[in-house]
Amino acid sequence: MPELRASALVDAPVAAVAGALLDTSLITGFGVKVPGSLLCLGDVLTGPFGVELTVTRADLSGVSAAGDFLQLHTDLVVTGAGTMVVDRVGWTTVGGVVGRFADVTVGRGMALRVLEKRSALLARRCRELTEARIVVGAAIVRNGRLLAQQRAYPESHAGQWELPGGRVEDGEKPEEALARECVEELGVSVVVGEQVGPDVPLKKDMILRIHAAQLGGGEPEALEHNAVRWLTADELPGVDWLPADRVLVPALQALLT
Repeated sequence: MPELRASALVDAPVAAVAGALLDTSLITGFGVKVPGSLLCLGDVLTGPFGVELTVTRADLSGVSAAGDFLQLHTDLVVTGAGTMVVDRVGWTTVGGVVGRFADVTVGRGMALRVLEKRSALLARRCRELTEARIVVGAAIVRNGRLLAQQRAYPESHAGQWELPGGRVEDGEKPEEALARECVEELGVSVVVGEQVGPDVPLKKDMILRIHAAQLGGGEPEALEHNAVRWLTADELPGVDWLPADRVLVPALQALLT
């Protein structure tokens, strides 16, 4: 399978770059049809001429999608000067002299142009995300299980599940906002840890950032939601998550295991 590689250094943290790659606006301009506004593991992407690719990876290490004769991979490497973005495109070549000629003159040239344009879009989106407002969420773990809460409102999302959290107010640090939100929503104190997964785009100027957390005292109650529940790693994929939280399932499973 022929493969084309391209790389670029982006002056942004890996969490912001990984989050920008989840934004489907970066690929819809190339005629790709997607299920939603965020790339999620298992999503089926439909490209020109009916080409279908299934998302096989979408996390801090990058994104991948594969089909019958085409594979796309974007790997992220943290460096001292920023995040190195390494794109790899592989495809099956039609046999014979004509197929090899088309591969060299058409396929590779088209792939290079697409990668160059996508690279510029990615750099711009990363700049937006590094300056975006932050919504924080808590991945509270106890005895190998993750705490989730069921939305009561608005009507469009009632019954779906999410991680506890909320917006960072002016003058607050993200960790302070998360501790406050857990008291307001669950009636418990938490000890906030490291970030989990990428910064997930919610709007053009807003991201969701998840931190690992441990209970500092009290038993969680559904003070502003319908219910709370503790989930195992195996249960996470089957839950009806809000779209932004669903994107984080692979990272949350890794946290539990």
